[in-house]
Amino acid sequence: MTASLRLQLDGGVAVLTLAEPATRNALSEAMLQALADALARIEADACARCVVIAAEGPAFCAGHDLKAFQAHRGERDYYAGIFTRCAEVMTRIVRLPQPVIAAVEGVATAAGCQLVAACDLAVAGAAARFATPGVNIGLFCSTPAVALTRAVGPKAAMRMLLTGEMIDAATALSMGLVSMVTSEGDALDKAMTWARSIAEKPAHVVQEGKAAVRAQRDLDLDQAYALASGVMIEHMLDPASGEGIAAFLQKRKPDWRQALKACAADPSGPG
Repeated sequence: MTASLRLQLDGGVAVLTLAEPATRNALSEAMLQALADALARIEADACARCVVIAAEGPAFCAGHDLKAFQAHRGERDYYAGIFTRCAEVMTRIVRLPQPVIAAVEGVATAAGCQLVAACDLAVAGAAARFATPGVNIGLFCSTPAVALTRAVGPKAAMRMLLTGEMIDAATALSMGLVSMVTSEGDALDKAMTWARSIAEKPAHVVQEGKAAVRAQRDLDLDQAYALASGVMIEHMLDPASGEGIAAFLQKRKPDWRQALKACAADPSGPG
């Protein structure tokens, strides 16, 4: 990885750390490229069972690099390239087989808020703040709105998009933008606790479940239930559910490694 981004594997958890505090971890060309490369590596790594995105410094991510935007004023191709690459990164997060958790301390604004909204889960420190303030500088946050409107209700999203106001962590929680608020400075620890718990579970079950949740949202009610029922049927026939249900009934912890020896796709099980 570049100096702007660190990728570490902690057990079954891939930790991505935005590491350019001097730019408030702006999504520059270099940062977007580093994220794209890291996510591609994670997707191909069978040892990575869950992903945590964290950041160094007082800001989680301040969005796009406005100084670069101004330096390229009038260059349509430059803007098209940046927004295309950003959309690719956000889409890859959503479509990544592994669950992705944002650990947010400080501010997450514009495309930084978009990054949080694109993740499956988000933990915010008590001092974290969020905004889509493009409207304040004559630039409506249209691309952040794609992730935001899929993460929160339409009224909450439009409140942020139309006013550009900064919201605190508690408000973000009430909107559904984040999953939990922790004490200031504890977001990464809580995100890692969740990630390690997820990583202990059968990877193929988690990944198929994430994909099914994403797919059913675009279907009508009957189609959504048909798709979800199909996934449930396959999981009921899977050795993992046999072991999991038996362990529940016998009041013991499931032995996923033993259960998954019967699965050709993952003969060694989690670990």
